[in-house]
Amino acid sequence: MDMVKFRAMFLAEAGEHLQDMAAVLMQLATDPTDRQAIDSLFRNAHSIKGMAGTMEFTVSARLAHHLEDRLDLCRERGQMTQQDIDWVLDGVGHLEGLLEDIRQGKAERSVDGFLTQGGQSAETGSDNEIGSVPVMEAAESRDPLLVRLVLKEMVAAPGARLLVLLKKCAELGTVLESTPSQEALLTEDAAPEQLLVQLDTELSKDEVHQQLERFSELQEISFPAKQKTEPPQPRQKPIQTKTVRVSTELLDHFINLTGELITTRYHLQNAVKERHWHNVDDGVGQLTRLVKNLHRQVLQVRMVSLENLFSRLSRTVHELARVKQKQVRLVLEGAEIELDRAIVEGLTDALGHMVRNAIDHGIREQGTIHIKAWRERDQVLLQVADDGAGMDPEIIRERAVARGLVKAALARTLKPYDVLQLVCLPGFSTADNISATSGRGVGMDVVKTAVEKVGGLLEIDSEPGNGTQITLKLPLSLAIIRVLIVSCHEVPMALPINRIVQTLEISRQEVQSSGKQLVIEHQGKLLPLLSLRKILQYPKAAQTDPIAVVVTELFGRRVGLVVDRLAGQREVFVQRLPAPFDQIRGCSGATILGDGQIVFLLDLQSLLERRRT
Repeated sequence: MDMVKFRAMFLAEAGEHLQDMAAVLMQLATDPTDRQAIDSLFRNAHSIKGMAGTMEFTVSARLAHHLEDRLDLCRERGQMTQQDIDWVLDGVGHLEGLLEDIRQGKAERSVDGFLTQGGQSAETGSDNEIGSVPVMEAAESRDPLLVRLVLKEMVAAPGARLLVLLKKCAELGTVLESTPSQEALLTEDAAPEQLLVQLDTELSKDEVHQQLERFSELQEISFPAKQKTEPPQPRQKPIQTKTVRVSTELLDHFINLTGELITTRYHLQNAVKERHWHNVDDGVGQLTRLVKNLHRQVLQVRMVSLENLFSRLSRTVHELARVKQKQVRLVLEGAEIELDRAIVEGLTDALGHMVRNAIDHGIREQGTIHIKAWRERDQVLLQVADDGAGMDPEIIRERAVARGLVKAALARTLKPYDVLQLVCLPGFSTADNISATSGRGVGMDVVKTAVEKVGGLLEIDSEPGNGTQITLKLPLSLAIIRVLIVSCHEVPMALPINRIVQTLEISRQEVQSSGKQLVIEHQGKLLPLLSLRKILQYPKAAQTDPIAVVVTELFGRRVGLVVDRLAGQREVFVQRLPAPFDQIRGCSGATILGDGQIVFLLDLQSLLERRRT
């Protein structure tokens, strides 16, 4: 069998089965007697077992078989206990790890420890708590082990994760030395990808491996032969092939469109050859219609609902609430909303981090997390809210100054909204102790970076004792968007339409002065004016009348951006800048206009943030 040919299909189908299982397990947590749900779990496990067996992935097939056996017992009883649900959920997590091994072309990891610990159903009366590690006999050799732990790509707050892993290693024996050290992980701003630990332990390598493989954020657990710490080596990214399922109806649309495009091409070629310019105009009009139709169809292929993402977040809430021994109620709204697949994938880890923050540091003993998505114009708003302790702006202000992240004079002038945004600065934390799930603000810079990378905005609203709301404003698509072309110093630039409230042309007599700030009266309020020339450090322009102003939202309030000229709207294909140009602050991409001119897409909020601190 050609394994490579069918591997992508297996990974896609098995992944869908695991997502279904996680969602159904969340339902069973509230109604453990739902026979149809239990039957659905059994069918999913059976399908995975059959596919894995056919593909000769023996460890995956074996684990799926054990899940199938456990679920078969549950079907006979007509219900699942909480112990059953937890064990099957852990099994789903282990299967996801095995799929990741297969995706990266590595040997499947061992799951013997998991199967040994939880192989019995609650009905058989196992004495051990599910997930606990049985005490093993001491290993004969007491030579120190060198343990190498490598994190997965894009793990949020890697420093904090490695601290948790270092603490776990200390529970398994005596940590003689580690690279990076505990002090380095606590103080340095760098984000290490791996941890090397010299461990004096009575446990064998297999036993240490069993203890550590529970941590889902680990990509690799190995034991290098050389018993000395070596500097971390950069790891290469695995080559991954992403797939998407497309309905046959949509494929038929593409075939029909392709046929019409070919016909129109010949029509235009013939019209130009015969110099029938009227027919050329007709052909261009037809081509415009077909391209718009093709655009809609292609975007439809890329669009996915938030249902799978919400299902994954449900699982995160369930698992973390169990670990933290808190009662957490999860309310989901708007799972049917669709977004570009690349945006959903880019936000998965960020949203998981927000949920973990809410449970770990927001909710006290019990509470509610409300995750809501809705459409507004041509953008999607995604909100994670909790009714927990909330955040105190004064404490945030003090910590930001104490850590040297913002000057004291500036901190005193910041409004509460701006103060809350300080938690997104790299290195900010209000937590006195590092926890396994990070403190409120720890890693929020990772969340903000992920949101801005997909062209979104992040807003935080919180009061002490009244919970926290984090709202993400996201575009529907990453590739083709509508922009406003403006000119500054005779250079064309683009602003996303979803960031623009209104465009104005005002006379100079309307401009007023409020202290050092120029303002205009707009809709009964004073609107502060910012000069794009001044922001980009272009020379001052000659005075003109009228003045072109773009009304937009920056840092939660409306401002007027003064530009030289408004050049109109258009749909553009945005291309991400290659490294190292993708690190340029304030530029989120570029596009090429019909005349061949390159236009950069501005991110004003990112551009102004450095000046604020």
